[in-house]
Amino acid sequence: MSVKSVSKMSVKYPKIKSDNKQRYYVVFYQNSKRYRLFNGKKINCNLYPNSYPISKRYERAQLLAAEVFKFMTSGLSVEEPIKAYNKSGAVYLSMALDAKLCGDYSDKYKEMLRFVYNGFVPYLQGENITSKDIKSYLSQYVSGVSYNTLKRHLNVLINEARSLGMSSNPMEGFKAKKTKAKLHKPYKEIGAILSELKPYNHNLYLCCLLTYGCLLRPHREIRELKWSDFSDDLSYIHLSGQRNKSGRNRIVPVPTYIKRYTCKRRTSS
Repeated sequence: MSVKSVSKMSVKYPKIKSDNKQRYYVVFYQNSKRYRLFNGKKINCNLYPNSYPISKRYERAQLLAAEVFKFMTSGLSVEEPIKAYNKSGAVYLSMALDAKLCGDYSDKYKEMLRFVYNGFVPYLQGENITSKDIKSYLSQYVSGVSYNTLKRHLNVLINEARSLGMSSNPMEGFKAKKTKAKLHKPYKEIGAILSELKPYNHNLYLCCLLTYGCLLRPHREIRELKWSDFSDDLSYIHLSGQRNKSGRNRIVPVPTYIKRYTCKRRTSS
């Protein structure tokens, strides 16, 4: 990496701008040359504002601007790409995260990958990622469910890093922890349960009706429902592949006993 003497007094704080695709970037000058950074890769910083939902991108771009300013006032230059860590496991892992964040995955999945990446990086002891680093990171999770979840997402990043050129496989030999299965018994008196829910919380009652009668998932498929997802006569619900777990378009019929409630809700809204 080239390091040049930069006067702190001459460094101006970077500006934040956005393009017509609502992608945010940082603009600044160094050595009379204009730079525009969409992420922190050139300053060896793991910040990717445009991998976030649009509403959060400006906030992340502010963090990137702060990191750029810190980078320049420390006397470093972005005129040459960082080469000192080109073959390190940390850089491969950062590249892997970047590749996954650019993929067509849910925001929740991307957030989990960021969480795993940010949690794992402090455990790196050397230039290469070793099984000892992974063991130190995973050993903090006693729960089998948490252990397996973190291991699975870390494995995704390691596999992506290997596809980008990392030669080692530090995940080799790590097995999932055995967890005891829980027996979930079905409710028999569905009608009685729903009748108790109705006076307690009508919105929850309607959510349960849609779950039971339309086989929709409550976490997103129901929670994010809009009237535009219904047909004109409220007989069908149309969901695109981006709105459900399977990734495929779904058209589900609305039973008559649910339709009368949706009709009332739309009339009153």
